[in-house]
Amino acid sequence: MRSRPLWFVLVLLLAAVAVDLFLDGSRLVAVGYGVLALAIAWWTSPWRGRGGPTQQEVVQTSDTDPRSDVVVYWRPGCGYCAMLKARLGGLRDRATWVNIWEDEEAAAFVRSVNDGNETVPTVVIDGIPRTNPDPGLVKERLQESAGDRSS
Repeated sequence: MRSRPLWFVLVLLLAAVAVDLFLDGSRLVAVGYGVLALAIAWWTSPWRGRGGPTQQEVVQTSDTDPRSDVVVYWRPGCGYCAMLKARLGGLRDRATWVNIWEDEEAAAFVRSVNDGNETVPTVVIDGIPRTNPDPGLVKERLQESAGDRSS
């Protein structure tokens, strides 16, 4: 995974600043900074969000799983991905979420539809990839697929 070394450097830098503040006598600021550093480290962690389906599993189940109508390619620490997830609310579980940091095939797919860039969220709706689409469009499609299953 390409992001782990960068993540370790970020964590070490944040820890060094907190320790320096502590040693300079700014204990309260150091603790506050340490808490902020832990939150940033957790948010950007390459291990956050593990356990989703792989690109191969998405392709294999595309004909049998009703959730495959909407596939969201995302990565931990992406603010746009978090915003999309929040805006979808309870409908988010009706989509298939694929972490591109955990699946090289998924990352390659995202690069293939985004001029070589790993731009996320990339959402595939009915086979058509869309980069950072309007959450209303995704929500509308998820509501439609929910209606299709109930009939």
